[in-house]
Amino acid sequence: MIGTHNDVSVRNSGVAGVCMMSSKWRDEQHPSFINFISSFLSANSFRLNIVPIAPDFIFNCGLSLAFMFVISYDCNNPGPIFSRAEKLKTQFAHLYVVVTLPTKEQNDSFLSSYGRYDMNVGNPTFVPVPDLELGFEKIVRIAHARGVCKKQDALCKLNAEERSVQGMDVLLRVVSSIPHVETHDANGLIQTIGSIEAIAKASKENILENTDISSEKAEKISRFFRDCKVFLSPRILKSVCN
Repeated sequence: MIGTHNDVSVRNSGVAGVCMMSSKWRDEQHPSFINFISSFLSANSFRLNIVPIAPDFIFNCGLSLAFMFVISYDCNNPGPIFSRAEKLKTQFAHLYVVVTLPTKEQNDSFLSSYGRYDMNVGNPTFVPVPDLELGFEKIVRIAHARGVCKKQDALCKLNAEERSVQGMDVLLRVVSSIPHVETHDANGLIQTIGSIEAIAKASKENILENTDISSEKAEKISRFFRDCKVFLSPRILKSVCN
């Protein structure tokens, strides 16, 4: 079926771009999902090529974008995902990591691990999704949007959108997962202090000086990042994947 869709896409004079799928990744998926991907790409005028590449997907549509597509997140062993992302981001200037998290347990584990592995926000951009089909649809939407913005020379607008999405999807939820820190507290920390790394290094006095957070909360935030037992303990996060 993939071959048939390839033939149709090639004949389509309005090709939006080329999608290269890792042959290794393809071989690990259920045929029905590969059929869905092939049909979705064809419907959106993308030509599909299956090749041996390091990331799971590369889209070329005026700009080359690499994607990791994690379809099975292991709560007991998340390390390889972040290690692979760190390696790939040195090879590809534009890397996205789409992670399928259908359960709250997986979502909570991912958010806790994201902070624990000290990932730089937006480099690469992580995109949590609740199911496979939505995950691939997001990949195509990102590729299409980046291609359009490149052609229109409007990358500055897209960068602002990426920062907003990244902050909402990952940074805000990681910070608000700290015990007793509400969403508005997390917003204050992010706006005045900045990244997870900066918040982790901030002293109680610095937090009090730059935010309206109470002394008690500032102490708990500071202790959260300095006490390994607290930082690495299981968290019940308030946010789930949209």
